Amino acid sequence: MNDIVANLGPLAGLAGIWEGDQGMDVAPEGKDGLDEQRTPFRERMSFEPMGPVENGPQILYGLRYSTMAWPLGEDEAFHEEVGYWLWDPAAGQVMRCFIVPRGIAVSAGGSATADARGFHLRAELGSQVFGVLSNPFLDRAFKTVSYELKVTLHEDGSFSYWEDTVLEIPGRDALFHHTDENTLRRVS
Repeated sequence: MNDIVANLGPLAGLAGIWEGDQGMDVAPEGKDGLDEQRTPFRERMSFEPMGPVENGPQILYGLRYSTMAWPLGEDEAFHEEVGYWLWDPAAGQVMRCFIVPRGIAVSAGGSATADARGFHLRAELGSQVFGVLSNPFLDRAFKTVSYELKVTLHEDGSFSYWEDTVLEIPGRDALFHHTDENTLRRVS
């Protein structure tokens, strides 16, 4: 296990289980998505080291992860996802591949150095690398046109993230920025 963590590059500091209750979700509201809702939330993320994964000459190390989020003061989760965070040391790339049970799959990526304390990932609709796929309903009603994630590992041992899922919603004059952010601390 220590050999895997030693090869995780900028992801090494994320191994473990994390919780945070400083989250804010800004999402479209209502059946037509024309209103905006702000939801403070708590979250639990689990990152389990795995690898190496060999794709011919490409060697990846990663974290198998899952996350769940609950509105503050409520017992029923409003968000869940599973996937992988990957490090390609030869290419200097961080990747996040995940699925949300609403019918969305995202593969996002960006460049980083092995000792980076933060990184920035992107995915674009229609891209054959680092792209977004949605089910037919979401493609019509809440089309994801891009996804962006910024992660920062802090000196105090916490980490924070900010993500922006940009949506095209019929009836809205402008794109909607569905954002989520939180700061989490390791609990295990």
